[in-house]
Amino acid sequence: MEVRFIWFDSLGAKSSCTLVRTKDASILIDPGIAVMHPSFPAPREAKLKWFQEGFEAIKRAAKLADIVVITHYHYDHFVDFDEGIYLGKDIFIKDPNRYINDSQRGRSLSFFSNLYGSLGLKLEELMEPPEGGDYRDPLEELPIASRKDFGEYNTRREELLTAGLRWFNLRVNKWNSYRRIPELEGKGLRVRFADGKSFKIGGTKIKFTKPFFHGVEFSRLGWVIGVVIEEGSEKFLYSSDLNGPVIEDYANWIVSESADVMVVDGPPTYLLGYTMNLINFRRALANAMEIVKNSKAKLIIYDHHLPREPKFKERTKEVWELAKNYGKKLSTVAEYFNLKPAVLKYLK
Repeated sequence: MEVRFIWFDSLGAKSSCTLVRTKDASILIDPGIAVMHPSFPAPREAKLKWFQEGFEAIKRAAKLADIVVITHYHYDHFVDFDEGIYLGKDIFIKDPNRYINDSQRGRSLSFFSNLYGSLGLKLEELMEPPEGGDYRDPLEELPIASRKDFGEYNTRREELLTAGLRWFNLRVNKWNSYRRIPELEGKGLRVRFADGKSFKIGGTKIKFTKPFFHGVEFSRLGWVIGVVIEEGSEKFLYSSDLNGPVIEDYANWIVSESADVMVVDGPPTYLLGYTMNLINFRRALANAMEIVKNSKAKLIIYDHHLPREPKFKERTKEVWELAKNYGKKLSTVAEYFNLKPAVLKYLK
């Protein structure tokens, strides 16, 4: 198995695009890229340059791929739309009909309209009737996080979880009313909704998680799916956007997979005090340390979200020090390539 890191945040544009090649399959994961935010310490010209370089790298990687994976509908994880990236591929993609928020649902409608339209098909004519269903309380699938004692924060946490469940139930009503975007097979394209499924291509197994929260419990950012690729005794794990991970059960999943190489996104330290509070930040650090201590990975890429502000290593120093003490290779992609992270290049 060969793993290539195509573009990541530490190279100067928001992305976590990865190419995995096995004897039987070439799999491009999350071919998306976005320009860094205004507070990123680099000139606008540099940000645009890194974006263009990353986009070209993704398009080159797509030429080597026969499978494209999209874990969710944020623009740093998928491009809407480029025929060179998607046409003629098998596309394993996050289900756009359920476990999805409003913004990602809108983006998925645009994406599938463009994708199917490139084949001469009209999405509106392909849409299927709503499909109702019952949904479990998502916290039932998070036994570790649900049992965690947050001390004096417990009451506030219960309030947030109760509000989150109300929000989730409103989402269920929407999912049960959506006209459904269909999968597709034909005209040189195969689209499969991947949530919770496994696929076998020769001796290669591609396994997808059920939908995970994009960050904290009931995150309004929506849901993502994680990916595990196996060939023989080799295993690669891609966690997608778990923001640390914040949730203890997701860290447990990462450890339990015993992957040789992992891509684990870090906490968005540039949002501390805004969309990430200190309690959840500390959870993310503790979970990252559990992954470092208990996983068998030979390489852990700790990059996406993390190197978007200059003090990212200072703020997560416990994780880096622990990796050093345990002899684990923990790295941003820039440093993996012996480069300086872009966020540090323009500091005086």
